[in-house]
Amino acid sequence: MANMTISASATVVAAELASAPFEEIKTLVDRYAEDPRIQVQKACSRAMNRYENELAERNRVDDMYATMLELGGEGVVVGVDEVGRGSVAGPLTVCAVCLPAEPHIWGLNDSKKLIPARREMLAVRIAEVARAIGLCHIPPERIDEIGMARALREAVAGAVADTGLTPDCVLMDGNPLGAVPNERDVVKGDAKVACIAAASIVAKVTRDEMLVELDGEYPGYHLAQSKGYASPEHIQAIKEHGLTPIHRVSFCGNFLETARLF
Repeated sequence: MANMTISASATVVAAELASAPFEEIKTLVDRYAEDPRIQVQKACSRAMNRYENELAERNRVDDMYATMLELGGEGVVVGVDEVGRGSVAGPLTVCAVCLPAEPHIWGLNDSKKLIPARREMLAVRIAEVARAIGLCHIPPERIDEIGMARALREAVAGAVADTGLTPDCVLMDGNPLGAVPNERDVVKGDAKVACIAAASIVAKVTRDEMLVELDGEYPGYHLAQSKGYASPEHIQAIKEHGLTPIHRVSFCGNFLETARLF
């Protein structure tokens, strides 16, 4: 064993341990466990720390899939989440996702707990794995017309219909809406249930991309940065320049005494 390990430089061994996939870490650590070089032993310790952290993360995701099965049953289960409810500009977006039991998508979580780059990577993976994805966008003028509660119900129903599936159970983040048949509501479900977390990620990535595009159409409102929410810069732009067609007039009364259109 000593001859085999020492045949490679300590730097090479450390690099191998640092870059090893999760599934290979323990095998490599066992291989180099008796290597007397300090650099190698430190690399083994770092690799095992990485392994333990990844194992805990995978157990967390496994629990999200187990909860999806427990709450949704073994039929067709769709997870639903929204983004943009509290925004003052841009659409309300709802996503519905049906995930298979396997493979598990490592890293699934409430979209708010993920950095943008991680969300975007996971959205791609979800698109590869999901059985179906549905989206529905309710534009600002419709929100102004019918109010947020009804707009949310319309968006949920539209997103579920867009999957092309007839769900046996719809697991929804938040409080009861009565928007679709077989609805089951889960408070903080985007952090507990795999398919709801997937829906939260796809909804967030999709809507963020829309707001970045709208920033090009309506420069000066900081839409790419604020994503349509009432950031100080966004509020100041509304006060200075008035409202655009993508603003929700009913949400902007506190910013303008008289809301004028762009």
